[in-house]
Amino acid sequence: MFIDVETQLEKIARGTTEIVPISELKEKLRRAAKEERPLQIKLGLDPTAPGIHIGNAVVLRKLRQFQDLGHEVTVIIGDFTAMIGDPTGKSETRKQLSPEEVANNARTYADQYHKILDPAKTKVVFNSQWLGKLNLYDLVNLLARTTVARILERDDFTNRFKQGLPIHTHELMYPICQGYDSVVLKSDVEIGGTEQRFNIMMGRDLQREHGIEPQVALFMPLLVGLDGVEKMSKSKNNAVGIDEEPGEIFGKLMSISDEMMPSYFELCTDVPLEEVKILTDSSKTHPKEAKKRLAREVISLYHGQESADKADADFEALFGRGKNEISLDDLPELAIPDASDEPTGKLRAASFLVKAGLSPTSGEAKRLVQQGGLTIDGTKITDPGQPLELSAGQVVKVGKHRFFRLI
Repeated sequence: MFIDVETQLEKIARGTTEIVPISELKEKLRRAAKEERPLQIKLGLDPTAPGIHIGNAVVLRKLRQFQDLGHEVTVIIGDFTAMIGDPTGKSETRKQLSPEEVANNARTYADQYHKILDPAKTKVVFNSQWLGKLNLYDLVNLLARTTVARILERDDFTNRFKQGLPIHTHELMYPICQGYDSVVLKSDVEIGGTEQRFNIMMGRDLQREHGIEPQVALFMPLLVGLDGVEKMSKSKNNAVGIDEEPGEIFGKLMSISDEMMPSYFELCTDVPLEEVKILTDSSKTHPKEAKKRLAREVISLYHGQESADKADADFEALFGRGKNEISLDDLPELAIPDASDEPTGKLRAASFLVKAGLSPTSGEAKRLVQQGGLTIDGTKITDPGQPLELSAGQVVKVGKHRFFRLI
């Protein structure tokens, strides 16, 4: 019924930063195989934003791997916890969402995560089903299972406490409520990003307190966004949404730095790791061809192979060297301006246009970028303050008809 344990471990471990503890995961897999039953795998999603990008998809893809190995997956839509607001990594209290906002975001999530998970093998529940029914007696009993000292071990709470910043009482409830989800589901494994470490480990604590075998915590890294600095986030304008047009996805992925390719291949595609080593070795594969392969792989996952091939062809038609097209060598050359006076050491979009002599004023440059008038290697830049990853050979399009090759 199940693939052998060592093969499962190899697939499960791909891309993970930590499995806590891996010895317990091995034992759970062995017992599950012996008893011919699936493990119960849990992922909690707080619908705090109305869209999924390929960074969010990292944990969803890990869930799909568990499904393909024969295990049962439960996705918890944290409609109750979203109304509390996850304080993870926040230096101030997070805005509480209304039930209407949560419901709208949850619907959008459902439409998109089915592009990754097998709908027939995915159980979806809302944690308001049990958290919303707790009375005061139940709540006091739950709070008695942990301590204030344990809650204050969280770095964000500790830092706020030291700085004299407010920590609202309802925020302290967030990790407890998320941990209680694991008690209700009796989950064997919970998956999450590294920033969810405290919340997921709280689930282990509370399961133990309730006499349930503790879940294994499996942590996935946070995918770095297109800027190469911050984690991928739509609010930071450095994300690739899985519902974006294939051509837009293709162009965005062509813009990433060469150094980012190994992690993108490992976390965002199913390309075997041995092949990834070849694709990301510039002595064996040209970086442009590797990025094109990456873009095709990602697009095919969410839009199908036909859309991936078309996006590739469209990109080549605009930036390639087809028989009836302008060669890169025929484009006017544009030297990359100096960025030594930039705060981040990288040229911001509007500054680039001004320093390169492509726009006469900063105000005009900002308007041009905001109106979609700047494209770099097929990626449209719309934030005038976005730091750019510029390198020789990239094609810059300004307005509708001006093309340049960076040197």
